[in-house]
Amino acid sequence: MRVQLFVTCLVDQFRPSVGEAAVSVLERCGCQVEFDPRQTCCGQPAYNSGHLTEAKKVVARTVTLLDEWLRAGGEAIVCPSGSCTSMLKHAPELLESDEQLAAKARNVADHTWEFASFLVDVLHLDNTKSSWKGSVTWHDACHGLRELGLKEQPRKLLAGVKNLTVKECSNCERCCGFGGTFSVTYPEISGAMADDKIQEIEQAGVDAVVASDISCLLHLEGRLSATGSAVKPLHIAQLLSEQEETP
Repeated sequence: MRVQLFVTCLVDQFRPSVGEAAVSVLERCGCQVEFDPRQTCCGQPAYNSGHLTEAKKVVARTVTLLDEWLRAGGEAIVCPSGSCTSMLKHAPELLESDEQLAAKARNVADHTWEFASFLVDVLHLDNTKSSWKGSVTWHDACHGLRELGLKEQPRKLLAGVKNLTVKECSNCERCCGFGGTFSVTYPEISGAMADDKIQEIEQAGVDAVVASDISCLLHLEGRLSATGSAVKPLHIAQLLSEQEETP
């Protein structure tokens, strides 16, 4: 398939290695991966903060670029973030006052997939020929779980990773406390929510906590670092990009 990686702002600015890992996995799975350097934000920060006029301007530019690519023969837009995928799914209603833009937004929304969902639901894969020696627990990021219904897809992918042990935490579905601008507005509550998750992650005795949103992982990383924890945050694309070394 001809795929465009919608890389997201946080990946681009803070963890470009996640984008590189996503490309590596997609290419290994037979996709032709493309990237438009003109792409920018999906508009979510402004949208979450209630700045709808500003959000519309950002979203309009983004969907116009992605719609142009789709109409030129692109088949799927893949995003290593449930929250940004969710925002693109909301774009049609945000732009509904302009039918031309709304039509572009609907086309983009219909062809946009979160990374793990694309591998399982579109490519029908449960084994990406990955290998990662160690134990991990999965964190269900809020947008992916509650808005996109992502629950079994990442777990299927993790189950297919050679040498990997997956341990479920009872609070895996609980918010990590990042919540976009919530962590800025209510830092004390946000930090306490992260610490609550980290306590159980530590008790599970895992090497890493894995998620599909770098925003959650950056938030947890800050708290893990502050407590001197040896547990490392890992995006699912990074884990799946690992393979056994051939002699």
